[in-house]
Amino acid sequence: MQAGASVQNNQLGVLSRRAGYNLALRHFRTTQEFADGVADGYNLADLLNPALADLRIEDFQIRPVLSILLSEKFRYAYASENLRRRVLSVSNLNKVVATWTGIQVVLVYTDTNGGVHPLNPEVLEPWEAVLPLDKDEHITCYAGSLDDVESSVLNTAVEDVFKLLYGARIKGKPAYKSATRLKRFLEIEAEAPAPAMPVDEPSAAHPPSVPPPSPPSGGGLKRITAKIAVNVTNELFHNGNVEAWKRIIESYLFKYPALDVLIWYEGERINDINALFKWGKVKHGVPIMFSVAGENPLEVSKLRKYLFEGASPRFEAFLHGAPGTILKLF
Repeated sequence: MQAGASVQNNQLGVLSRRAGYNLALRHFRTTQEFADGVADGYNLADLLNPALADLRIEDFQIRPVLSILLSEKFRYAYASENLRRRVLSVSNLNKVVATWTGIQVVLVYTDTNGGVHPLNPEVLEPWEAVLPLDKDEHITCYAGSLDDVESSVLNTAVEDVFKLLYGARIKGKPAYKSATRLKRFLEIEAEAPAPAMPVDEPSAAHPPSVPPPSPPSGGGLKRITAKIAVNVTNELFHNGNVEAWKRIIESYLFKYPALDVLIWYEGERINDINALFKWGKVKHGVPIMFSVAGENPLEVSKLRKYLFEGASPRFEAFLHGAPGTILKLF
């Protein structure tokens, strides 16, 4: 009996201190918000990515949320595998799954840096940060429905998603469609304060836990990508790497002035790269995160590629030209 009690106490040890208790409490509350959103017809990936971007949750919380909600609570079918081949495009997957009005699909991709990416095949922007998907990398597919759908149908949907991911053509299935058309897509406004205005009731286009965003002055809703990891491969991230990143980001913003590039390090938003990336501060193998915010983030995968090179021993390729010269990278 005493041994059993000891094991039980160890399992709850994280709750014995205030910090652990508060962390667990925040996780439970946030998970319940996600549960409400999924119950209202939202894709969980569309709820997780904005929460990751504004630091309401952290990467280590993604898998527990997926498991308790999709697998346990909502009884999604799921399957995991290491990718059998490299995936360059998901346009076919995007077009077909968009017609499955009775099925929600969530894909979870783990990249070479250990980053976990929740992905909705119907929303292409977050895919730009992870494509191409490399062979042998791990991916999990969840498929579920708010309708009364048999588990065999959901299992078949998971199989069809993998076929589509590898470029196969499949026939449409009536069982994947629903007359209720509950599929919804979440858009968030990134760091643009909304004017105070009365709201009678939650809009049908937004879950109750997420207030309807107000359009920024440009007339569209700003989106923010999930945080994307860039591992430092230089021995140290020194002044040369800093200058390379500055010129890469400057080139990106020159082409896309309506967008913004956000830098993150150890969960903290970094406003001044120089203030953080001092000689010896960030070392080989340490990830630096970035996000792109704006109405329509473009060329995110290319930006990631250049930032990776800028964090490598090859950073000098971005330092050519006279001071003030803007590189034509995009």
